[in-house]
Amino acid sequence: MTQIRKARNGVVTPAMQRVAEREGVESEFVRQQVAAGQAVIPANVHHDSLDPMIIGREFSTKVNANIGNSDTTSSIEEERRKLHVAVSHGADTVMDLSTGEDLDRIREDNVERSPVPIGTVPLYGALKQAGSPEDITPEILLSVIEKQAEQGVDYMTIHAGILMEHLPLTDGRVTGIVSRGGSILASWMEANGEQNPLFTHFEEICEIFAEHDVTFSLGDSLRPGSVADACDEAQYAELDTLGELTRVAWDHDVQVMVEGPGHVPMHKVAENVERQQEVCDGAPFYVLGPLVTDIAPGYDHITSAIGAAMAAEAGAAMLCYVTPKEHLGLPEEKDVKDGLAAYRIAAHSADIANDRPGARDWDDALSSARYEFDWREQFDLALDPERAREFHDQSLPGDNYKDARFCSMCGAEFCSMRIDQDARDGSERERNVEIPDLDESRAAEVNRPPVGTHDASAAADRIVERATGDD
Repeated sequence: MTQIRKARNGVVTPAMQRVAEREGVESEFVRQQVAAGQAVIPANVHHDSLDPMIIGREFSTKVNANIGNSDTTSSIEEERRKLHVAVSHGADTVMDLSTGEDLDRIREDNVERSPVPIGTVPLYGALKQAGSPEDITPEILLSVIEKQAEQGVDYMTIHAGILMEHLPLTDGRVTGIVSRGGSILASWMEANGEQNPLFTHFEEICEIFAEHDVTFSLGDSLRPGSVADACDEAQYAELDTLGELTRVAWDHDVQVMVEGPGHVPMHKVAENVERQQEVCDGAPFYVLGPLVTDIAPGYDHITSAIGAAMAAEAGAAMLCYVTPKEHLGLPEEKDVKDGLAAYRIAAHSADIANDRPGARDWDDALSSARYEFDWREQFDLALDPERAREFHDQSLPGDNYKDARFCSMCGAEFCSMRIDQDARDGSERERNVEIPDLDESRAAEVNRPPVGTHDASAAADRIVERATGDD
């Protein structure tokens, strides 16, 4: 049975227990959230190396990293390095969006090696097999979906919400249809004169997902690709369909999260989240960005992280990172790292704003180390310890400067914290603050340093549990 089916039957699974441990909550609360469809635990029964995690607005904000090859670049070795970089820098899930060669081999390798859930877009594989959008058949789609489920993919983007009647609504857009899956299906519907096969065969897909406990990530095929197109009739018409499909999947005991935009100006970000939560009955919202301006190619990890933080504060459960290469090229290792840094900051900032238990403890501990000029502790607590140490040592590399009461920004004479400390010495103006012990913090794992906390060491135990029917 699927996680949601077990949860509805009152069963707390080992995966739910592990999630509760990672989130610092009661396992019964996890069960209730999964049973209600308000949270998902993407955990394919064939993904033996998985360390279970949860996605839901009542839990810490999660971050997904997209990796994958293309027809023009990357290899399986490069994809392995990207996976390692993504997991070690705090990705909570990883999506393999490969469109080049060796798709099956890369996917199997990712599932075998990854302690975090792996997501895919099976429509890409169907297009590779068919050769052109118009030649895709329902049989090819279902075959590809079933194969990926058998390989252990934990969640799949299924573009089932784009319908024939939605296509004319995109005619006045600045950027048309920017979703790869959406454009493929629009071409298919126009060429074949039939309704979206992912929509017409949705219940068959539900049966495959239920067998392997794959989670739906319902794709936003008509997401806006520019701030001018945000919140238009096409986007919201598809969202209404995604709400209907969410309830169909729940009727089949299949977990669901819903994907969201895209490019959205700041003043419309919360509106998007609130509307999705209403239309989709609280199913977790998984957003790409959103990018709040269109003017910054090369810096879109920044333009999107702004919108991501706002979306998470408003209730989005998972953020899909955007790298500096967005719109420009296939991300490489450094781009993966930079994108994750921006999005871990966005997610953590939202958890602080939403008053997640213990989320600010990390900040307070680092601030204390900074005030005390404990440089080594400050580096260790940093989101990216290596980069923090490198930047400091560029100007003050000697070990003696690790005990110095200044850095090269202000120097010894103008360091504000040194001046403040000297003024307080021997006076009654003592700091009356209590610095948290991070070992005792209630914060979820993702809100504790270091970021890469994913643990696959218990994989062997989980394999035994599944073999004996305990999970």
